[in-house]
Amino acid sequence: MLLGSGTTLQSIIDAIDSKALNAKICLVVSDNPNAYALERACLHNIDTYVINSKGIENIDAELFDVLKNYDIDLIVCAGFLKMIGKRLLNKYRIINTHPSLLPKFGGLGMYGMRVHRAVWESKEEFTGPTIHFLNEEYDKGSIIVQTKVEVKPTDTPEVISAKVQAIEKIQLVETLKRFVSRGTLIIICINVLNFAFMNISN
Repeated sequence: MLLGSGTTLQSIIDAIDSKALNAKICLVVSDNPNAYALERACLHNIDTYVINSKGIENIDAELFDVLKNYDIDLIVCAGFLKMIGKRLLNKYRIINTHPSLLPKFGGLGMYGMRVHRAVWESKEEFTGPTIHFLNEEYDKGSIIVQTKVEVKPTDTPEVISAKVQAIEKIQLVETLKRFVSRGTLIIICINVLNFAFMNISN
């Protein structure tokens, strides 16, 4: 898996371009200057920013200063592997998309193929993505929505991953539509420390 490839970002861009989602992405941010998500953003004339700091508190402070330039009230994370800092948690509502039916297969270290291998090893009949609010504990925030995906006995972890990712993108876009009706300004966080900042309008 290529971290920072920005496929979730692309699914949101596609939804906007097709008029399925009434939004404008204002800024995409990453800690990796080579992340393909940044190139995807540039291809669509979206501003980009590369994080310079290391550590949760320093990144939190840096992003807090960057976001002062934007009128934002919701952060959406997709595949974000580190804890969100207290400054951002205290100022913004933050939601996350996780590739399992929480509370199963959540917590520190549970991401990407680790989740799907755990589902496969446990012989689960169902899995699926969860969107939840973030707090100061990994994958412990209130659940907003989940979508069940059947796991067949012949499915491999890779097949499970593909099934969940396909549904995860649809579920995220549909959730964003719910925030559109509230005239909400949104930040999307794509993969490891990749952020896309969105302005959603009515």
